[in-house]
Amino acid sequence: MRGLLAFAALFVAVLGKETYEGHQVLRIIPKDDVQLSLIKDLEDSIEFELDFWRGVTDVATPVDVRVPFHSLQSVKIYLETQDIVYSIMIEDLQVMLDYEQEEMESAARVAEPRNTDSYDYSRYHPINEIYSFQDMLVAENPNMVSKIVIGQSYQGRPLNVLKFSTGGTNRPAIWIDTGIHSREWVTQASGTWFAKKIVTDYGRDPALTAILNKMDIFLEIVTNPDGYYYTHNSNRMWRKTRKPNPGSSCVGVDPNRNWDAGFGGPGASRNPCSETYHGPSAHSESEVRSIVDFVKSHGNFKSFVSIHSYSQMLLYPYGYTKTPVRDQNECSQLMLHKNALNNTCFAVDQASGGTIDWTYNQGIKYSYTFELRDTGRYGFILPANQIIPTATETWLALMAIMDHTYKNPY
Repeated sequence: MRGLLAFAALFVAVLGKETYEGHQVLRIIPKDDVQLSLIKDLEDSIEFELDFWRGVTDVATPVDVRVPFHSLQSVKIYLETQDIVYSIMIEDLQVMLDYEQEEMESAARVAEPRNTDSYDYSRYHPINEIYSFQDMLVAENPNMVSKIVIGQSYQGRPLNVLKFSTGGTNRPAIWIDTGIHSREWVTQASGTWFAKKIVTDYGRDPALTAILNKMDIFLEIVTNPDGYYYTHNSNRMWRKTRKPNPGSSCVGVDPNRNWDAGFGGPGASRNPCSETYHGPSAHSESEVRSIVDFVKSHGNFKSFVSIHSYSQMLLYPYGYTKTPVRDQNECSQLMLHKNALNNTCFAVDQASGGTIDWTYNQGIKYSYTFELRDTGRYGFILPANQIIPTATETWLALMAIMDHTYKNPY
């Protein structure tokens, strides 16, 4: 009997979700370069098992970090000893996760949608429901929407891309992807909203209609499907892919550090246990390599937008070097236009091996990364009631980029 109980406990431990009782998210604000360096040392250390939600960039820019309960006292003492100012952004992460789970369970009791009109865009959906949504959208709009499977994830899930087209072959194209970091749920949710918005507004919105009459739009909603499945079933805070790392017990690669653009440089880690592990080589992850192969074979992408959360910023190349891109003035002007549209700020991030640096180097001039809501109150656990407001404001910015791309051919 005792052996059976032990097995049952092990079974629950294996199948149960990762819990975060007592974990806090601290907001740290470095006041000078010395403090910046000290916080960077924390980011590079592994002893405290810290998870940096917003990494170290520059003086006076907030750094958000999830601190496990067992490291809280040590980390706070370290910060206080160094006179580094911090505040508690999230008091107990598990409380927020429990509330989110209750909301999802309540919403799941509603009957499954029979079409995309009855799909609930105001809640978070598991991967099977997003896949179903995609198939419904294609079935309802066969003359405009098709589904292309550009590859498979490590665990064998399809990498679906929706193609919005009004005809023609190899037309100039715009790429949008969401969910490359799996825990950034507001991005996948916004992606489904964007897909519905495109088919709804074509023929009604003159700007979008003009774009689609001359260009195609490609949208990959679940860019990291293994990670996304894992966030719903095992660990809500999972960011990376799910491929095992040889020689390490730690799983996964950061797919936004895996591109062949300054690969392995600043802002990426060689440690397989790090949230920003760049992987053994550029394009080692099938989720990344499939996009690389597709973009190269298509050969006519004019804009590439990769959508993340959080911090409400719009980023343009380069992340891996301080050398300005040759189109910086035009990029900046377009960003200012976007900034006026939805009242968000923008900055250049410090990271190597990133998506848009690679696409820009491929000649795709209008390459941008979005960071959606919020600025830190909820971080990655953005309440579902903010999905539609987030998607709506982001759509305005997306339209500004797509319209600029359409009107400024190159």
